[in-house]
Amino acid sequence: MRHSIELKFIDLFCGIGGFHSAANIVSSKENISMQCVFSSDIDEYARKAYSANYGQLPHGDIKEVPVDDIPDHDILFAGFPCQPFSIIGKGKGFEDTRGTLFYEIARILDAKKPKAFILENVKQLVSHDKGATLKHIISTLNHLGYSVDFKILNALDFGLPQKRERVFIVGYYRPMLFFWPTKSETMVTLESILETNVDKKHFASESIVNKRKESHTSKFYPSIWHENKSGNISSYPYSCALRAGASYNYLLVNGERRLTSREMLRLQGFADDFKIVVPDAQVRKQAGNAVPVNLVTNVLESLIKVIRNDNLITNNLQTKETLHHDLRMHAR
Repeated sequence: MRHSIELKFIDLFCGIGGFHSAANIVSSKENISMQCVFSSDIDEYARKAYSANYGQLPHGDIKEVPVDDIPDHDILFAGFPCQPFSIIGKGKGFEDTRGTLFYEIARILDAKKPKAFILENVKQLVSHDKGATLKHIISTLNHLGYSVDFKILNALDFGLPQKRERVFIVGYYRPMLFFWPTKSETMVTLESILETNVDKKHFASESIVNKRKESHTSKFYPSIWHENKSGNISSYPYSCALRAGASYNYLLVNGERRLTSREMLRLQGFADDFKIVVPDAQVRKQAGNAVPVNLVTNVLESLIKVIRNDNLITNNLQTKETLHHDLRMHAR
C-alpha cells in the first residue's frame, strides 16, 4: 500500500491557476494531500479568477513580498514570465539575475529551501542567447543546492488539441532519478471542445471570412484556422498556441469565428466547472498566458514518484536505524 504524503506548495506568477488545478488533479489520483499555502500574481483580473476558483486571493507583485512573509513549503511552482535576461551571465550566482523575475524565484528558493520545484517558460528560453541564459539559470539553481533537469513538452502530446510547446525545469533538493512523462495515448478531440451554441459576437466580419476562404481551403472539419504574421493561412484539427497578445482574428474556428472563453479554457485543460468571472477580453489574455493543466499534471506525477521513492528510502533507513538501536540495547 502506498504511503500517504502531505505536501505544501506555493504558486508564483499563478495566473488563473494551471499549476493549482494540476495539483488538485494529482491529489485526487494519488494518496497525497497538496495544500496551497501562498500564491501571487501582479494582474488583478488573474487574482480575481484565482480567488473565485480556489478560494484564495493571491498576493500582488511578488517583488513587494518579503521572503519572511512566505510560508514554508515543500514544492515551489512558477510559470515565470519571459523577460529579457540581458544582465544574466556575469558570474555572480543568483545575485546576477537581479532585475529579472527569475531572481524572485531564486531568492525564495535560497531562503525557504523547499524540497522541489517545477518552473515553466516559453520554449525560446532554451535557445535564448545561444543557450547561455538557460545555462546560467540551471547553474544558479545548482548553486542553490538543487539537482535540475529540463525538457520541452508539447500540450498536443498530452491529450490537448493545442500545439503549445513549453520548457519545464524540475529541481529536487538532492540527487534524483527523474523520468519525464511519456506521450498520452488518448486525445481530447477538437470537436468535443467546441461549443454548439455560440453568440454572434464571436463571429468575424463577412469581409474577413470571405478573405480567409478565398485564400485557403481546409482539409479538416472542424478545424482551427491560423493566420501567421505574413498573412499565410493554415488549418488543423487542433489549435495553434493561444497567445495573450495576438491579433483579434489570429485563430478562427472553421475560418469563421473566434474561440469562446470556455473553449479557450478547455484548450488549456481547465475543467468546465472553472468559473468565468471576468470579461471575455480578460479570459482571452488569461488563457493565452496560462500553462496547460495536462502538461503540469503529467510532470507533477513524475515528480511525486521521486518524492514517494525518496520517502520510502528515508523511512526504510530510519526503520533500520531504529532496529539496530533496539538490537544494541537488547544486547546490553
